[in-house]
Amino acid sequence: MLANYLIGLREGLEATLVVVILVAYLVKSDRRELLPRVWGGVALAVAVSLAFGALLTFGPRGLSFEAQETIGGVLSIVAVGFVTWMVMWMARSARSLSGDLKGRVDVAAAAGGASLVLVAMLAVGREGLETALFLWAATQAAAGTGGSTAGPLLGAALGLGTAVLLGYLFYRGAVKINLAKFFTWTGAILILVAAGVLGYGLHDLQEARVLPGLDSLAFDVSNVIAPGSWIGTILKGTLNFSPATTWLQAVAWVLYVGVTMTLFFRQIRRNNRPSTAPTAPARTPAGSPS
Repeated sequence: MLANYLIGLREGLEATLVVVILVAYLVKSDRRELLPRVWGGVALAVAVSLAFGALLTFGPRGLSFEAQETIGGVLSIVAVGFVTWMVMWMARSARSLSGDLKGRVDVAAAAGGASLVLVAMLAVGREGLETALFLWAATQAAAGTGGSTAGPLLGAALGLGTAVLLGYLFYRGAVKINLAKFFTWTGAILILVAAGVLGYGLHDLQEARVLPGLDSLAFDVSNVIAPGSWIGTILKGTLNFSPATTWLQAVAWVLYVGVTMTLFFRQIRRNNRPSTAPTAPARTPAGSPS
């Protein structure tokens, strides 16, 4: 539940900030008449994301066990790929996000018609589809085979609700937080959560006999950390930890966390490094003495 809350909060806040930037820019540039087009695009993006989540949840039902495990495993790995790309992209492009969005709004507003609806839908829909896929994968991993999805889904709903509330407070200027630090630390946590989802997806593929090594365990601490115990529940809910982990899952987890975390913090350090570009000499006004 905690992991899904963090996913909902982090991914929901990214989408909410996009909406805040679009709305604030139109209001400040005295183009309030265009706001309904932005809200229309946002509504379409939310509807498409919900439909995508429903398709993921109900689509595989009725298929064989192996087919369901194969689909679940593949989609979990795809979700990890999307989230990894988005975490790295935010670390690299957060500073230019506002300027890029405002430029696209100006071009769409000049084009007229449904262009602004399309800009808002694509900007928010990209975040929405990624969030729906990752939440679905994390929920499946947290619930486990035959487990309840109520807790993980409640955590996701609370995270998304908190993100919307924070977005509204940002817009009103009622609250300010250091977004750079927020996205840095939640990005690191998301990488750990994604590593657990990756392990879960690989295990699904092993159960479907797509990948080998289902019975080759790196460790089995089920007698120490029982799956139903409080510590087992916390580790499962936060890191998707499995007391019985295969060698493939363990190696993939270590490699993914080691490589991705290193690249992520390297990008953060690069962003915080002071610019070494030489500053242009001050121009001498025409007619002034040299």
